[in-house]
Amino acid sequence: MDVLLSDLRARVLMAHVGRKSLYIRGGGTKGFYGLPVDHDAVLDLSPYAGVIDYQPSELVLSARAGTPLAQVEEMLAEQGQMLAFEPPHFSDGATLGGCIATALAGPRRASAGSVGDFVLGVRLLDAQGRVLRFGGEVMKNVAGYDVSRLVAGSLGTLGAILEVSLKVLPRPACETTLRFELDEATALRRMNAWGGQALPISATAWSGGDGAGCLTVRLSGAGAAIAAARAALGGEALADDEAGAWWRSLRDHTHPFLAARTLWRLSVPSVTRPLGLGPTLIEWGGAQRWLCGPQPAQRVRQAAAMAGGHATLFRAVSVDEARASGVFHPLSTPVAAIHRRLKNEFDPEGVFNPGRMYPDL
Repeated sequence: MDVLLSDLRARVLMAHVGRKSLYIRGGGTKGFYGLPVDHDAVLDLSPYAGVIDYQPSELVLSARAGTPLAQVEEMLAEQGQMLAFEPPHFSDGATLGGCIATALAGPRRASAGSVGDFVLGVRLLDAQGRVLRFGGEVMKNVAGYDVSRLVAGSLGTLGAILEVSLKVLPRPACETTLRFELDEATALRRMNAWGGQALPISATAWSGGDGAGCLTVRLSGAGAAIAAARAALGGEALADDEAGAWWRSLRDHTHPFLAARTLWRLSVPSVTRPLGLGPTLIEWGGAQRWLCGPQPAQRVRQAAAMAGGHATLFRAVSVDEARASGVFHPLSTPVAAIHRRLKNEFDPEGVFNPGRMYPDL
């Protein structure tokens, strides 16, 4: 791995000196996310793989960026542990580095936390070929400016993630999935009411349209707690195999609704009423809402902003659509200034993934 790291550093230095741009790539499963990058060469991190250290008793795992996500999850499962934020794979080949760079989380995110909440430390290759370390491998070492968590969701615009240390959690002892036939407004009221109670809810999802739909609720925890919650909530229980396949379809976007060629993701307060933007899939207790099919960008973003949130063009049908609509919600002037200062500090020459998040960053 030392030889491979030296090669990566040399390629970055050559790009820096020659004022060339590099597109950071791992497994390529999330290449659709963000604006397309005009680049001179690809920096492939998939060979830089392997688990460095795993201490089940300490609930900490460290691995290189190119390590397959499936390998990490299999290793954790053998010890009865998991990545609590339930990262999507989308397809075979997903890597740990891509998981952190995109900071995408699955159905359990609302109850467990975001990707950044579990990042303890990272090693980063910057635009000058330097290997920088931020954070540590235990919670007590995470102090000062938490750059390691800042890297989560940066889409490679600040540097190439080489290694990451993560906090992991035990898998739930039991899980049960319940289903309810409810319209959107009622489902939102139920999700918010249940969210304020001591219930072992680990995921919720509603989908439908035209006044009808289905709310799916996953309970995770001790058997006694799940039994009590199931008696209190009612609903129809799904078979374990069916429930597992359904939640995976939601996580990996094989669910028919999320497999649409054009997909919008809205982040809004969970108590936001139905937005009236057509067929919707709602997750995270009401806080994440998906819209499929062509939508006027201004209309979607205005609706999200009026609710106190923001909208992302998660998947576009074409490069032209992504560039015309913009992928991420426009930044306010102060926030845009912070983004520019960060980019200038880490990558002043614009070597890494230029324009992946915003055209001028």
